[in-house]
Amino acid sequence: MRKQTAWTLVLLALLAVFPLVAPALGLDFYISFVRRVLIYALAATSLNLILGYGGMVALGHAAFFGAGAYAVGILAMSGVTSALVSWPVAVALAAVLACVTGAISLRTRGVYFIMITLAFAQMLFYIFISLRQYGGEDGLNLPGPSTLPGLSLGDDVSFYYLVLALFTLLTWLFGRLVASRFGTALQGIRENESRMESLGYPVYRIKLAAFTLSGAAAGLAGALLANHNLFISPSLMHWTQSANLLIMVLVGGIGLRYGGVAGAVVMLTLEEVLRLWTEYWHLPLGVLLLGVVFGAPRGLVGLLGPWFAGRAAAQPGKEGSR
Repeated sequence: MRKQTAWTLVLLALLAVFPLVAPALGLDFYISFVRRVLIYALAATSLNLILGYGGMVALGHAAFFGAGAYAVGILAMSGVTSALVSWPVAVALAAVLACVTGAISLRTRGVYFIMITLAFAQMLFYIFISLRQYGGEDGLNLPGPSTLPGLSLGDDVSFYYLVLALFTLLTWLFGRLVASRFGTALQGIRENESRMESLGYPVYRIKLAAFTLSGAAAGLAGALLANHNLFISPSLMHWTQSANLLIMVLVGGIGLRYGGVAGAVVMLTLEEVLRLWTEYWHLPLGVLLLGVVFGAPRGLVGLLGPWFAGRAAAQPGKEGSR
């Protein structure tokens, strides 16, 4: 058994046991906190697919994240509370938005691609601000969590295990995808798009498929967050939310299998701790980001070595060239 697999199983076992021992340790609050971290880790991992493996620096990923949340909220306001209906709708809506955004933005490169993805996200942000029937800029309170047969999402522990199961499944699927022929082609496009075109690969379609899959996963994360908070607002779609996800990937490790997960854990944990010490908690996080950029260009996961980063990890030094 590889060290990476062993460590992954140990961490999953700890996450599975945590809700059982948390009450005895007086850590009930942190069940909800860890669940939130897992949701953001899923969103960051979805961004890492296109950013780390596809070389697509998108600054509009929060649009798909927020769209998934709003799909659940709007359906709940209309009386549709079944997760078997609302969550697939959230994923489908985010996938369609990602497909449309990608179909246009992927015809450009560099800063133009960044700005077009940003423009789409901001347009969606302002659209939902103007929808007064759904709370406008004040946001929308959900009447209650989604419903699943035989499972109460209103129970912290039950919902925690559902989020953990979905997080584990999606992370495993992304790992399989990256290791597949599709993932290898995507990484080849990241390294040299012109060469991949000359070899006959459908570069545009591969990038669009990855962009759509990434958006769909972000939509699922948004649906989970809506049930976690029981509140949604247009701020979920703001460019700063996209920047937060991008920073999580950067801190954790761009193009490393668990980069998005590590970044989400570190960023959200530090945010939670620093809030207790100072209201200027953004400053230490900024210092951390500078430290990672200059001292660990491969991110925090990269510091642990290739044995943990996984066989899909980019080679040292390549992140800095993208």
